[in-house]
Amino acid sequence: MDLVPALEEPLKKVLGPATAKVMAEHLGLHTVGDLLHHYPRRYEERGQLTHLADLPMDEHVTVVAMVADARLHTFASAKAPRGKGQRLEVTITDGSGRLQLVFFGNGVHKPHKELLPGTRAMFAGKVSVFNRRLQLAHPAYELLSGDDPAESVETWAGTLIPLYPATAKLESWKIGKAVQIVLPSAQEALDPLPPPLREGRGLVSLPEALLKIHRPHTKADIAAARDRLKWDEAFVLQVALARRRHADALLPAVARRPAPDGLLTAFDDRLPFTLTDGQQKVSREIFDDLATEHPMHRLLQGEVGSGKTMVALRAMLAVVDAGGQAAMLAPTEVLAQQHHRSITEMMGELAEGGMLGGADHATKVVLLTGSMGTAARRQAMLDLVTGDAGIVIGTHALIEDKVQFHDLGLVVVDEQHRFGVEQRDALRGKGKQPPHLLVMTATPIPRTVAMTVFGDLETSVLDQLPAGRSPIATHVVPAADKPHFLARAWERVREEVGNGHQAYVVCPRIGDDIDEAADPKKAKKSAEDEAEKRPPLAVLDVADHLAKGPLNGLRVEVLHGRMHPDDKDAVMRRFAAGDTDVLVATTVIEVGVNVPNATAMVIMDADRFGVSQLHQLRGRVGRGSAPGLCLLVTEMPEASAARQRLTAVAATLDGFELSRIDLEQRREGDVLGQAQSGARSSLRVLAVIEDEEIIAEAREEATALVARDPELTDLPGLRTALDALLDEEREQYLEKG
Repeated sequence: MDLVPALEEPLKKVLGPATAKVMAEHLGLHTVGDLLHHYPRRYEERGQLTHLADLPMDEHVTVVAMVADARLHTFASAKAPRGKGQRLEVTITDGSGRLQLVFFGNGVHKPHKELLPGTRAMFAGKVSVFNRRLQLAHPAYELLSGDDPAESVETWAGTLIPLYPATAKLESWKIGKAVQIVLPSAQEALDPLPPPLREGRGLVSLPEALLKIHRPHTKADIAAARDRLKWDEAFVLQVALARRRHADALLPAVARRPAPDGLLTAFDDRLPFTLTDGQQKVSREIFDDLATEHPMHRLLQGEVGSGKTMVALRAMLAVVDAGGQAAMLAPTEVLAQQHHRSITEMMGELAEGGMLGGADHATKVVLLTGSMGTAARRQAMLDLVTGDAGIVIGTHALIEDKVQFHDLGLVVVDEQHRFGVEQRDALRGKGKQPPHLLVMTATPIPRTVAMTVFGDLETSVLDQLPAGRSPIATHVVPAADKPHFLARAWERVREEVGNGHQAYVVCPRIGDDIDEAADPKKAKKSAEDEAEKRPPLAVLDVADHLAKGPLNGLRVEVLHGRMHPDDKDAVMRRFAAGDTDVLVATTVIEVGVNVPNATAMVIMDADRFGVSQLHQLRGRVGRGSAPGLCLLVTEMPEASAARQRLTAVAATLDGFELSRIDLEQRREGDVLGQAQSGARSSLRVLAVIEDEEIIAEAREEATALVARDPELTDLPGLRTALDALLDEEREQYLEKG
């Protein structure tokens, strides 16, 4: 089918090569259609001013404000020893708050002439803090004089000024002018929504929506456009997922019903505790799925420590009982080794099939990773192909062509967002029929996100912690405002160690890499660089500082992702055995490390981590009977969004509540976090939290439509939109890579 020519037109033909290059490289916009779908982030009214107090730190912003004051300072500098260096400081205001603009050197002349007190303009730049005040260094600006009648009528229809997600290389108003050029092409946009759906909900047509979102005359125009475009995004995505579910449901699978009094019963009998109600309920859901002749596709969500591995292991044992094999895939070698160790420990002699001392029902549990020696690897593969090994735990090495199974019945995937549809399909090909699939994630995912990102999976949630887990107290340590709080934090670590416990100190980076160091081009120090933030704290520096200073005399070790796997393992073993008091690490400890004796965690530069990640990290302490303590160290000022985020983490231990906060605080382009990191989001106006109703309705409509017409024969616009989504977002959504 021919694609719509007007919207497929490359931008370089329409806007010229220079602008098109910046749009492609910095905003991922390549065609007229891409630009039409690059919607304004918000709108300013021509006569009104931006509320300056709410500006986010470290973000590229565009503000509409009035010049209150402008002063030119002359000073001596290395480049201008005779006092000829110039700095222009302009204060802009919204009537309540103020923001400082700074221009240097040769850049002062034009703004000095144009930015006179009383002038209104749009200013664009990156918000930073200098001398504890918000500032924009060298902002670009566009005067809003309104004197030029052509400019005011043509460029800004009505009084609403669209402000676009922009970059330092291309300001919002330049994007606006480019949109003006391509806007006539919106008339040729093919409508992806079936007419009955659009009319039944009173939604405007797609060309009208595009016109209204870019050039609204009233706020009602914006609302009508957004309502329509939200439906497009929700519906096209849900149709893609519904088609995947439809295709999956047609696949055959071998029903796996565990034999009575087999391996599973023997395992349950030797458990030293009873399963929680949640574990029993989720296990029933899984066993019901395994007993059907279509492949299970289930997502198992559970907080760190909620007992997901136990539920997954029981499902694997059930499949082995039914004569099949089970494979567990972990995202890293360290995690695969840890799963292997903990599963063989939980199973005891039941994991020693074919060995002296193995129990009657025992099976073999083998490990398969990329870095194994040839002999060990060959033996593991032999055990799989003969069926001697009922359970295999490994990394993506399991997917390789060479690995053959005797009868693969179940695949368990740990941390889904690192494992995509293509890999699932590769594993599917290894069974006589497609295996059942269970995906585990420790990241709490709100219902709508589960419907959006994991929409082709059924969902089970483990939301209660096993008995015996201790509460974790979390506190924010404002190191810049109150340095004595940080000193007290290290005293608390010493106290925990003094009581026979251990502690983690987590840092954002390692510190042994040239690339991590500041860019040498930026090394020149000047007044304009002073506002640059220092690099994030590094493991090696912090460990060194602590061992010589506040934690002198304690046994401090480091752990990070670039160490050799054997060294990492040795460090973790020493920590688990209690031979190390304090482990200074990167987020490599976020998943899978279980040391019940570790009771304290200090997270340095905590503002550099996401909410969900902080919650994951915190789940590493308080795993035993003693209560946990988590200290979030930050230098961010109290009013900043980063500090509010940390306060939210300190205020609740409910991962689902935090994941909502996390999503509400993220910017549009980053709605679904890790689940679709990489390219820009295909969700431009749909807000996953607020638009729960639209997503749920779109899912129903999509499911019904696909059941009636899986090939979408009568909907060319929808097929085109789907092709575009699957090309552009393949990695992000359906691969969840």
